[in-house]
Amino acid sequence: MPIHETDLLAIGAGGGAYPAAFRVAQAGKRVVLVDPRGAMGGNCLYDGCIPSKAVRETAGLYMDWQRFARLGLPGNVRPDYGAVVRHKDAIQERRYAQHAQELATLSASADIRLVCGVARLVDPHTVRVESSLGEEMFRCGSILIASGSEISVPPVPGAGLCLTSHDLYRPQPALQSLPEHLCVIGGGYIGLETASFLAALGSRVTLLQKGDQVLNGMDPGMVRLLVPLLHPRIRILTGVEVVEIVATETGRRVHYRQNGQPQSVDADAVLMAAGRRPVIPEGTEAIGITTARTGILVGPTLQTRFPHIYACGDANGRVPLFHAAVRQSLVAAHNILGGHRPLDQADFATVPTTIFTMPAAAYIGRTPGRPDAGPLVEGSYAFSGDARAQILERTEGEIRLFFEPGSLRLAGAWVVGIDAGQLVGQIGTALAGGMTAYQLAAFADQHPMASEGIGKAARSLF
Repeated sequence: MPIHETDLLAIGAGGGAYPAAFRVAQAGKRVVLVDPRGAMGGNCLYDGCIPSKAVRETAGLYMDWQRFARLGLPGNVRPDYGAVVRHKDAIQERRYAQHAQELATLSASADIRLVCGVARLVDPHTVRVESSLGEEMFRCGSILIASGSEISVPPVPGAGLCLTSHDLYRPQPALQSLPEHLCVIGGGYIGLETASFLAALGSRVTLLQKGDQVLNGMDPGMVRLLVPLLHPRIRILTGVEVVEIVATETGRRVHYRQNGQPQSVDADAVLMAAGRRPVIPEGTEAIGITTARTGILVGPTLQTRFPHIYACGDANGRVPLFHAAVRQSLVAAHNILGGHRPLDQADFATVPTTIFTMPAAAYIGRTPGRPDAGPLVEGSYAFSGDARAQILERTEGEIRLFFEPGSLRLAGAWVVGIDAGQLVGQIGTALAGGMTAYQLAAFADQHPMASEGIGKAARSLF
């Protein structure tokens, strides 16, 4: 079997892979991307953030319609979930075409190609790729592992009767009609977001959470503010141990224990949202790369024990978010082009994170609920007094900013409510720039926009 020479082989074609691949190819290097779907976009586009947010935004429009029904809009409008799904599918199709065009444009002037196949590490410089066309061997100057993550399904009897986020959000998904009653197992961001979307569109939702808090590991103060603001059609049960899922004549029945007492809930469908786990390519551990339950072990340079082998995005599990993967991918590209010297580093601690519930919650940096938070000075701004929030009748929630004592340098923040996902990005820019409460307070942000609340939260300290 002939061995092909390449400067970089990327395992995966999502946010952790293609930014590096493009940057390295633009520098005149030979690049190969290997992905089992043979398309760019990764989990985010296939069954993750893009399709789920397409559903969310349509649900948000429906909620706005209901909110302003007093203005004379018809109040008995019912959403067509099939049309929502078709809109989601169209967005995915459009973005796949966009990525394909980007690759075609670059490949016209650079040595880069995408192979539809499965990659396996043979040794620290050799990768075997199996595809429908057979096997190929590649001798690689650098290897970038960006193989993403997959759905984790716990060994609960009857788990195969459940839907997963893949069934809801992939192109042409399994769920094509709105369930009257949905049971969600798992109170992480995927379960809570999906509960919000479908409740907004008309479903009743029962969410079963194993621990005492949904969004486990996130700031308890933020979660305590968020949960009461969720749609009243969502019922959250905590401290639950799911025992079994069984089929009934009309749907599914979930047997569980709460406070030691056996109970059950009947639903039209059950969503298993117990989390995701990294996909580790075959051969990774065999060649001596260290892995853990959370993923491949890397530091800020994204290098494994082999300086020429990098792991980015969900594969390393440090910050399993698309935008974090993109930044990591570029860090890897810079270090590859620098001869594997640490020319660039990823900052894992200050990546903005948004939970796209309705309303949303977002956070960044150090907040009081973190074990390593240390002493912090807090400023706040309630959306009840915000002009934009009042105009849109979405006055729930607030901005909380956290500063280092003495210097009042911004250390972190969380936002619950209107425009949370936008605001945390603006706050993140200030955090990355080392801004203080004085500087934030002095900035004249636009009126009437929710972002002016950032300066007002800072001014609450003075």
